[in-house]
Amino acid sequence: MGTRAPAPAEHWVGTWTAAPQLTEPSNLPPAPLSNAVLRQVVHVSLGGRRIRVRFSNEFGDGPLGITRAHVAVCPTTPVNGTIDPATDTSLSFAGSAATTMAQGTAVWSDPLDFPLAPLGNLSITVSFGGVPSHVTGHPGSRTTSYELARGGDVSAPTLTAAQTTDHWYVVSGVDVAAAAAARGVVILGDSISDGRGSTTNGNDRWPDDLARRLLGNRPTSQVAIMNQGIGGNSVTTGGLGPTASARFNRDVLGASGVTWIVVFEGVNDIGKDVSAPALTSAFASLIERAHGRHLRVYGATITPFATHAYFTTAHESTRQAVNAYVRSGAFDAVIDLDAAVRDPSNPSRLQAIYDTGDGLHLKPAGYQKLADAVDLRLFDN
Repeated sequence: MGTRAPAPAEHWVGTWTAAPQLTEPSNLPPAPLSNAVLRQVVHVSLGGRRIRVRFSNEFGDGPLGITRAHVAVCPTTPVNGTIDPATDTSLSFAGSAATTMAQGTAVWSDPLDFPLAPLGNLSITVSFGGVPSHVTGHPGSRTTSYELARGGDVSAPTLTAAQTTDHWYVVSGVDVAAAAAARGVVILGDSISDGRGSTTNGNDRWPDDLARRLLGNRPTSQVAIMNQGIGGNSVTTGGLGPTASARFNRDVLGASGVTWIVVFEGVNDIGKDVSAPALTSAFASLIERAHGRHLRVYGATITPFATHAYFTTAHESTRQAVNAYVRSGAFDAVIDLDAAVRDPSNPSRLQAIYDTGDGLHLKPAGYQKLADAVDLRLFDN
């Protein structure tokens, strides 16, 4: 294994992403990350022979030090803190094993020869130096991370006595050096794309399900999925994390190898009384920005939420108006997720078989239904 750059016939494509945000106090690690070892597992879409990993201190209030960082294959399903020691390999940063990220910055590791299987599980283990009190992370991991508060061996097959937490910290992306024909789909979303209601460590969010469909279909077998969902995210104002409009440049236009965008957001805006004209105006701006980069952007209809706390008759009217806009031809294509999971006898609510019980989020069967509703031909040209 070495650090060669991609061959001329290859290019970087994002195979896994977790949109970074400021970690809220209730979602901080079980112990401070300073001088700790943290192992995190990510489920990739597209495979490749070389990788690089993105680390983020974009919301930190001071510098963040990494003293060592290793990657390895996680051989278990459901995933856990075990690695295959034969695959354990160190990352480097500008040729060094360590790096310090200034406040408000992110860094890519050097390219690394590392065979990564499609739909595989990659373990990323980091030994930290100093870490600021404001931690950049992604609370909605639906995946368990393993922390040794007083440090430890980053190459250990298991992290005995580790504390666990179902959040990701600092790590925010994995790219593969893929064939020239490989391309990526960015899903810009909220908690429904982030996978609330899915199985912890099971990787059955609807973008995971879509990745399996794409890679199992010959015309789309070189299409990667980048899930940029943030739980509680809004398009226009408020919500958790930077708004979709504010993070569009970073999470969408800045994604490696992106060709297509799926916009599946808006329910949190509606729940906070944002009007249909305000929301559709924001969508129009996103479409214009995507087209300015010659990217195709598909609109997903907002799914029902009749028994959720967000629901009022006025909010349902707003949802219907926004969905009418999505279906109007403003986007390059429509992915009608609303039609896939709504109750035929009461279209303002989810079908009971898909509802987690809160009226908004879906069970794994519902997420599979969303993925099955996507026409794969949208991604084969």
